[in-house]
Amino acid sequence: MDPRFPVPLRGVRVDAQTRCAHYPSPRDVIALRCGACEVYVPCHLCHEATADHPLAPWPRDRFDEPAVLCGVCRETLTAREYLASASDCPRCGAAFNPGCAAHHALYFEGL
Repeated sequence: MDPRFPVPLRGVRVDAQTRCAHYPSPRDVIALRCGACEVYVPCHLCHEATADHPLAPWPRDRFDEPAVLCGVCRETLTAREYLASASDCPRCGAAFNPGCAAHHALYFEGL
């Protein structure tokens, strides 16, 4: 686990704002919570590289619980807040990568 973050987080070459070796763009500043182990990861490839089980999407019946970490302000968002955010952190306004929407089904059940 990475002690720089307020939640359990692991990944591959993670920087101070949760960018990883796989997604290092300025807007790749979130980490998502795995539905199986409940650890946050910057991306599905980081989970694959650091976990001993497959990534499980965050359960739909838990969408009102913290499931996303903003790497800029370090605040957690519920899945519902993140999905409604229009690619900006509702807490600090940091821009998130809109391309992440293409992977929502990997991270959030039923999408």
